[in-house]
Amino acid sequence: MKHAILLTDGQNQHERPEDLQRVLNACEGRFICDSRGVGADWVADELRKVASTLLGTADGLEDPADLPAAFQAMTASAMGKSVADVALRVWSPAGATIRFVKQVFPQVEDLTGRRTEVSARIGDYPTGAWGAESRDYHVSVELEPQSVGEELLAARVSLVSAGQVLTERLVLARWTDDEELSTRINRQVAHYTGQAELAAAIQDGLKARDAGDVETATAKLGRAVQLATESGHTDTAKLLARVVDVVDAPTGTVRLKKRVAGVDAELTNVRSVKTIRVKKTQA
Repeated sequence: MKHAILLTDGQNQHERPEDLQRVLNACEGRFICDSRGVGADWVADELRKVASTLLGTADGLEDPADLPAAFQAMTASAMGKSVADVALRVWSPAGATIRFVKQVFPQVEDLTGRRTEVSARIGDYPTGAWGAESRDYHVSVELEPQSVGEELLAARVSLVSAGQVLTERLVLARWTDDEELSTRINRQVAHYTGQAELAAAIQDGLKARDAGDVETATAKLGRAVQLATESGHTDTAKLLARVVDVVDAPTGTVRLKKRVAGVDAELTNVRSVKTIRVKKTQA
């Protein structure tokens, strides 16, 4: 189990972004890295890039005094991992296309482009090391049309480590001409699709704000406030309130704050990919 912790109070200033990406690519798969920004001069996009490539986590510390506790928590989490180099293995039938594979909890991570071919119909997607935990993934498979009433094995999804299958589940597809069935969206899928849209809206809104595009920033961050409210993501809603004045949360009506501490925007950005689980239906 190989684990690194990156602590930074600044940003990448002396090398090109391409240089950082080149080094990250060279380190990919060698160890897991958790990245933390300390103080007010770090950049969320860079911390998320490190965490994404090296399958770790990214966050910022509002108070440097929080560093010892954060360091202890990251170390304890790493020591709690019991299985290294776990891959999500997806088998699909002939003629099928894997549209995407995404981790959707505890944070959004698109794994689609990181597929390693095992065979023509089997691909592995890296998930890093696991401990006593659970994660949620969203897999989309496109199939060739079949007759109404037909049922087909659309995918076989398993967790694999060192060539050993740890667990496996089957995904079945059934063709129907019932519009009520065919247009119904699974509650969990709808929830996590909204969470992914929330992360994108925050990142796009903050990028537009930094570029001086007030109209786009207001629209995107307003949509983010609306999504955070709908999904019950209270922590994200509180962070968004640091960068916008919320006029009406349900409709996403906001105004950009004229003065925002740099660290508030970066914290909102770096935590944008964190998700919450869909709430259980009350009995």
